[in-house]
Amino acid sequence: MFSSIAPLARLNPFYAPHFQLCQDGLRRRAEPAEAPTTRRSLAAASATEEYSCEYGSLKFYALCGVGGVLSCGLTHTAVVPLDLVKCRMQVDPQKYKSIFNGFSVTIKEDGFRGLAKGWAPTFIGYSMQGLCKFGFYEVFKILYGNMLGEENAYLWRTSLYLAASASAEFFADIALAPMEAAKVRIQTQPGYANTLRQAVPKMFGEEGIWAFYKGVAPLWMRQIPYTMMKFACFERTVEALYKYVVPKPRSECSKGEQLVVTFVAGYIAGVFCAIVSHPADSVVSVLNKEKGSSASQVLKRLGFRGVWKGLFARIIMIGTLTALQWFIYDSVKVYFRLPRPPPPEMPESLKKKLGLTQ
Repeated sequence: MFSSIAPLARLNPFYAPHFQLCQDGLRRRAEPAEAPTTRRSLAAASATEEYSCEYGSLKFYALCGVGGVLSCGLTHTAVVPLDLVKCRMQVDPQKYKSIFNGFSVTIKEDGFRGLAKGWAPTFIGYSMQGLCKFGFYEVFKILYGNMLGEENAYLWRTSLYLAASASAEFFADIALAPMEAAKVRIQTQPGYANTLRQAVPKMFGEEGIWAFYKGVAPLWMRQIPYTMMKFACFERTVEALYKYVVPKPRSECSKGEQLVVTFVAGYIAGVFCAIVSHPADSVVSVLNKEKGSSASQVLKRLGFRGVWKGLFARIIMIGTLTALQWFIYDSVKVYFRLPRPPPPEMPESLKKKLGLTQ
């Protein structure tokens, strides 16, 4: 029975370092003697690849930020119609009863152009968020990894991914909050404003600067768990795919094959992201629509069932979004010839401590 459970446990992206260490040790002892030589030769081959900048340099972080702008800005703008219907289902479930009904009602009232409402604040806001999310993630991942040291960074890599992504998203949401508030007003309050240029001065005149940042705390509630899942689940899923699914090492895969793995891992991570962050997303949508309400008041009024309205639409949207974002981000790294480290392997010093090498 244990033999059937162990492989499933190893596939869990969040299993404990101690368990993983034992499993890695058993597996490495069972490998043929030539395996270490093969890994060294692959590492040497990858080291000869020419990169446009050094890993962890300012240019590296800047180009990662550019990748974040493109991956988040373009993908969120592309799904504005679905996002609009999802938001309307959250704030007015009596009128917009389902995804298809929401599309039908919106087209009947506003025409096909009505489905594009809020595209400008979406593009600007999520481009800024992507810049901070992906750029700062690389910064914090390297920073925290150096603080932990090579061995601990390997053993506790899931915690490292979680901490780095949470730190990055904290700043990303501050950049996103103003445009997110304007977007929700445009999409969910008929007659309030049709464009960003109309919404911003009106919001500022009614509530001052607070109108743009009153939703930042719920944004943190929604986006930080979402981003922690997005990055940690993606990183560990990529590692698992190369270890258990892809029939050859990453270094032997073509760039196209690597990007396919990226897309699949991104979609898997996106499904979990949508589920984790949906209740807070419902609160943000209602909060930005209503003046004078607090997050706790909205949460209490919605109740348990209310915060899960629109989940199916969000799973479709976020799953696709996350997969495309990782695909675009990794493609930008390939295009600019940025260093793309392979999935982590146990450091040689740790292997020696465990008696895994001669």
